[in-house]
Amino acid sequence: MKHSLYLKFIVVYLVFGFLSFFVIATFSSQLILNRLTEKKAEDLYREANYISTSFVRSYYSRSSDADSLSTIHSHFQALDTYLSASIWLLNPDGSVLVDSDVSFSENPSMVIDSFDPTDMGSRYYTIGDFYGMFEEETLSVAAPITYNFRIRGYVLIHTSMELLYEERDRLLNVTYLTLLFIFFLSLLILAVFTFSVYRPLMKITEAARQYALGNFKFEVPVYEEDEIGQLAATLNFMAHELEDTDEYQKKFVANISHDFRSPLTSIKGYLEAILDGTIPPEMQEKYLNIVLMETERLNKLTSGLLTLNSFDTKKNRLDITEFDINTVIKNTVSSFEGRCRERHISIELLFDSREQFVLADVSKIQQVLYNLLDNAIKFSPNDSEITIETTLRHEKVFISVKDEGAGIPRDSITKIWERFYKTDLSRGKDKRGTGLGLSIVKEIITSHGEHINAISTEGVGTEFIFTLPRVPES
Repeated sequence: MKHSLYLKFIVVYLVFGFLSFFVIATFSSQLILNRLTEKKAEDLYREANYISTSFVRSYYSRSSDADSLSTIHSHFQALDTYLSASIWLLNPDGSVLVDSDVSFSENPSMVIDSFDPTDMGSRYYTIGDFYGMFEEETLSVAAPITYNFRIRGYVLIHTSMELLYEERDRLLNVTYLTLLFIFFLSLLILAVFTFSVYRPLMKITEAARQYALGNFKFEVPVYEEDEIGQLAATLNFMAHELEDTDEYQKKFVANISHDFRSPLTSIKGYLEAILDGTIPPEMQEKYLNIVLMETERLNKLTSGLLTLNSFDTKKNRLDITEFDINTVIKNTVSSFEGRCRERHISIELLFDSREQFVLADVSKIQQVLYNLLDNAIKFSPNDSEITIETTLRHEKVFISVKDEGAGIPRDSITKIWERFYKTDLSRGKDKRGTGLGLSIVKEIITSHGEHINAISTEGVGTEFIFTLPRVPES
């Protein structure tokens, strides 16, 4: 179901709010009532003890008479108004001597036959109708009156539980309002979460769905500076890279198809011509040499692709050793001596020291030098000069290969490292080229953690410069 996670979150949120109100209305309500009851009973018991020792004990210490009871009744009525409670003076046999709710002259002679102070147990108060004396639920507190080590009577204070219920409800109302305020405040937090987290995540999810369908032009419209915005920016960057990769793969397949189709077409055509007799026997050797040349080109193309694939899959491990780069350059140059002699191309070596030791994979660097020198000779005119130079700067050895060829157009200088890329100037001259040489050079130098750059001016020449780490003198 769409948006199910968000709906579950909303349902859980509402259930949590309902349970919060339910818990407060039940458990918290009872806890508050118990606390209020204990506090009220404690206060009333303190008052009952005060009355017992201050007003009533004197009644039992001398002869009991009506005047003393009248005085006690007056005090009870005064305290009744202050405490909002009924105050009784009770004999141990259950007879009521004084009741603050009625006047002394009208004070009825009441006897509570079933009165038993032990009914309260370990507590000093009880809740109920107090042996049927009240119609409503009442909190009753009893304090004994002792004289000469005997209990002579009890001071009882009765207050309606309705007053405690009203106080409990007032406290609960404040709690409800506070909880309701927190609930609505959390709704604002939920709204902020929806707009700042949930909606951007839905946009990111839609973007991932579009990328899975191959629509790499879809952009995540999230521009915040937080982690969500960073994730969206990363996805947009990833989509751009995937789009470039997709276009590169299409171009790669087109280029490799073209470069394989041409020699295969030539081989097929020449072999069919030889088989059907179109090419006479005396001419077959010439065309078989052409077939052999095209076969070597296919082999070279396949080897180049395997080399690049080894770098792509990171299975190509470098065998780093110390060697003299000047010696490697001399040996590489000697392998081109015949081609240079045919075209009257001279190679000048400029070394800033007799020996220059570097840390690298010697076989890979030989391949780099071979490809760069092969390109330089290929695109250099006859009777020109190629310069190879090594220079030490800041513990790096800079190797330069410079020719006097036609140069590389400005709009092509950044594309020469792409696989199968050939400039328009090279297509007419380089019939045997695969367009992989500079890609291999770039991969090898990059795998060493170094850099290679090309500087070219049309009509003047091209210079390739790459770096290698120098072996420390120690």
